[in-house]
Amino acid sequence: MCDPETFLIAVYVLADAFCKTHLPPERRPGPPAALDRSEVVTLAVLGQWDRFRSERDCWRSADACLRPSFPRLPSRPPFNRQLRRPQAAITAFAHWLAAQLGAATTPYEAMDGTAVPTRNAKRRGRGWLAGIAASGRCLRRGWIYGLRLLVCVTPDGIVTGWGVGPANANDHVLAETLLTVRATPPPALASVGPARSGVSVADSGFAGRDRERHWAAAQHADVVASPPPDSHRRWSKPDRRWLAGRRQIVATVIGRLESAFRLDRERPHALDGFQARLAAKIALHNVCCCLNRQRGQPLLTLADLFGW
Repeated sequence: MCDPETFLIAVYVLADAFCKTHLPPERRPGPPAALDRSEVVTLAVLGQWDRFRSERDCWRSADACLRPSFPRLPSRPPFNRQLRRPQAAITAFAHWLAAQLGAATTPYEAMDGTAVPTRNAKRRGRGWLAGIAASGRCLRRGWIYGLRLLVCVTPDGIVTGWGVGPANANDHVLAETLLTVRATPPPALASVGPARSGVSVADSGFAGRDRERHWAAAQHADVVASPPPDSHRRWSKPDRRWLAGRRQIVATVIGRLESAFRLDRERPHALDGFQARLAAKIALHNVCCCLNRQRGQPLLTLADLFGW
């Protein structure tokens, strides 16, 4: 089990190696920032553990315990601004970790969505993220007001891509956007990840014969989804059980993001801040997988990896 200092050093080594070899030099007007890009990425990733209740709690802990490692740590307002700025770098870091783990060679990936509440669904008024968040129904949570997250995961549990939409967006709509954008991902949507030639397995929310044919023809993506129970092409019970076993990994990863990395407690005020924290959560998950690979442990082992 790693102590906090060892884990921090391991994350910084990975972040620094990526930033120095895969990102162009930073060029910004004005005086240099208090923290360099590798330090910001490290703190952004480390701050997603559920030990920290919020960004404020993360800064307080860093100010009290990490001053020897980060002697130029600024006060909380500029620290928060610096954490939001490198969203693209954190996203690229998460995908680089997935590539280091060999995610591109896996035979298939599992795809599923989850709700991300941003406020109580019964509250009145527009609230934060007006025009972005919406009311929607989640099978597990019921009616929520917030966002919908789509995640793609390899059989080993490595996150290869993700996307966010309003809570009232259907899973197949988010999948359509993700698969289309993967062909030529713009910088603003780099989180979807690179295009893949393998198979994607999903639940009945993605099913549809015409839809699956369209994805195969237009995006060269083979999506295997079990039809709904009332469909005329209903699968047999062994087939549904087989697909459920292949899809279980994405539910495990989403559960980790929600519990261990505080996704279920997100109450964002701005979309850019949420996207930066979400990218950091994905990067932290892939960092844990990478460190487990180095230690010869199963990739999803968490309890034996880090201890506060």
